[in-house]
Amino acid sequence: MNKKAIQHLKKDPILKKVIENSPVIKPSLELDIYHFLLDSVVSQQLSIKVADVIFNRFLDLFPERYPHPKLLLNIDDDTLRAKGLSYRKASYLKNIAQFSLENNLDFEYIQQKSDAELLKHFTQIKGIGNWTVQMLLMFPLNRPDVFPVDDLGIQTNMKKLYNLSSEKKELKKEITQIAENWQPYRTLASKYIWNYTKK
Repeated sequence: MNKKAIQHLKKDPILKKVIENSPVIKPSLELDIYHFLLDSVVSQQLSIKVADVIFNRFLDLFPERYPHPKLLLNIDDDTLRAKGLSYRKASYLKNIAQFSLENNLDFEYIQQKSDAELLKHFTQIKGIGNWTVQMLLMFPLNRPDVFPVDDLGIQTNMKKLYNLSSEKKELKKEITQIAENWQPYRTLASKYIWNYTKK
């Protein structure tokens, strides 16, 4: 665990309580960027439980449960729809598959790029927005200073924790200002804020 990061984050008295009442958060690098992007798109706007069921049904379509890009591109949309995916999400998954055939998604190559470069790189894919790229930066790549301001879980929990009453743009502005105090460890702080939801 990064002691320096924890010491810094505990300067925020509210975050200090959250950290002290939460299990230790450890980084978890996931080397398969392509697989992570597919999983993220399936998970959009769904509960974790429902997303897991649909993603597992999707994986069952493939040998060894791995959706190789060429195989995915050859599956018709109705087959994907029957597994619980909307036609829109089916097209987004195929966009990722096509992108992976035309671009290098090797972990080592991706890891060399800056956060800003990766945001620009991946939002070229229709169906991949800022939030999905932020999840990629925070989890598989474990970049230290990402704050997912658009994430509903972050917004909801920061409203509770910091006793905020604002909504929408004003809320985003307020939580962004609070998170500025967590720099350069906003990723770890955000993970603790998420953890608070699970209580």
